Amino acid sequence: MSQWNKLATPKSLIKTVKVLKANGIDTIVVESGKQAKQKVLELLPKGAEVMTMTSVTLDTIGLAHEINESGNYNSVEQKFMGMNRETQGLEMQKMGTAPEWVVGSVHAVTQDGQVLIASNSGSQLPAYAYGSSHVIWVVGAQKIVKNLDRGMRRIRDYTFRLEDERAKKAYGVGSGINKILIINKEIIPDRITLILVNEVLGF
Repeated sequence: MSQWNKLATPKSLIKTVKVLKANGIDTIVVESGKQAKQKVLELLPKGAEVMTMTSVTLDTIGLAHEINESGNYNSVEQKFMGMNRETQGLEMQKMGTAPEWVVGSVHAVTQDGQVLIASNSGSQLPAYAYGSSHVIWVVGAQKIVKNLDRGMRRIRDYTFRLEDERAKKAYGVGSGINKILIINKEIIPDRITLILVNEVLGF
């Protein structure tokens, strides 16, 4: 398990950033979760519609709380709190599919410039793939892997086990690797920003 939780070497970090940028994903390197939080808040316009996806990384650095509780943004999560999933489920699905801004994390980033996100329900994937005009990911540098095969192994052998435990504690049911989004390239300029943090964050 420990092999998946080691920070990327400076060489692999530099290589990954270069290829991500070439693939249309704006990439910023910061040294700490605190700096990552500040960078995201600098990028988000005050009053913008923002949805935070479920993320241990965002929770750890206090970013989800800041976005959803500060009153500085039009929080989709806050809207969900006042809605009834049984009677307004379709409306909630539509809102979550295409918020103006979406903030979250990913499960693996390859040195070839691919980004992998695994999901149980798939709820966060439409916004990441196309629906949102602006996507921000905060990613610990331990998630950098050599290639796609290693990325898939990281999800299966490491991420899933920890997420399954978290889901059981939070929801009473386990998770699953039911849907996987692989982004090879972003064709819309400035749509995706990936903030690589040079410390272990999330899983």
